[in-house]
Amino acid sequence: MANGKRIAVTGALGKIGTVLVPYLRDKGYEVFLIDDKEPSDPKESAMVADLTDFGQALDALSSIGEDTYARAEPKAFDAIVHLASMPHPRMKPDAEELRINMMATYNVFESARRLGIKNVIWTASEVGTGVPYDKTDAPYVPVDEDYPMRGYNVYSLTKVLGEEMARQFCLNDPEMRITCLRLSNVMNPEEYEGFEEWQDDATKRLWNFWTYIDNRDVAQSVALAIEYDVRGKDEFFITNDETVMRTPTAELLDKHFPNIERRKEFSGNEVVISNAKAKRVLGFQPQHRWTDKK
Repeated sequence: MANGKRIAVTGALGKIGTVLVPYLRDKGYEVFLIDDKEPSDPKESAMVADLTDFGQALDALSSIGEDTYARAEPKAFDAIVHLASMPHPRMKPDAEELRINMMATYNVFESARRLGIKNVIWTASEVGTGVPYDKTDAPYVPVDEDYPMRGYNVYSLTKVLGEEMARQFCLNDPEMRITCLRLSNVMNPEEYEGFEEWQDDATKRLWNFWTYIDNRDVAQSVALAIEYDVRGKDEFFITNDETVMRTPTAELLDKHFPNIERRKEFSGNEVVISNAKAKRVLGFQPQHRWTDKK
């Protein structure tokens, strides 16, 4: 049962966290927020911490209690959801972005290991498999979890290295599990109006095969991953069932990727980055589509 489980969410005040935290609480989880800025509610169960500093990461992830004299202890959390990351390349100089993303991820994984927290859910990304696909000679479609990992820029490189680091942590501790959710382009409902501008120019979304995921369905995938009780590192693409385009997928591929190997026939607006494994293993089922907008 979800009730009673204590979950730490890093980057909890970001785009995903602001949707995820209330979703988890509605499911009965006790959620502790970790971010580099203070929440607007001073009574929130939270800590401000710089996760690139190992001492701060370790302290935040061993925190229990909400008063001034809150103690620290191992296994303070049943699971860690690690969202904290710089979300795009070139927000800072490349070496600094590499340092921030890699140090934060390492510090969370290593803190979990030392504290005996055996369940980590990490928001990896589609970009680790070669996004933008129009520049990296995508080998075949649909994109699946067997795709070769390719770090095209510093941001995607941190996702490639992060997944390998997750694998090594789990090899070294057979009781640990790190679930890597390879999120597609995360969208909030208010962003769906902007999809109209792409309908007459599909090249604007070639970079990730016209794929997206609703933020509310990201929350669903995280909750499912918390309960995924298989040891070791695993990875799942989290995408919608449909593309961002009204044009049929087969037609888009015919025009923009005529030479790519197709391992299946695409029906209608079927997504190109496959969520089949997440459906099969986690029970994931996208609920929110951009075409449902009023």
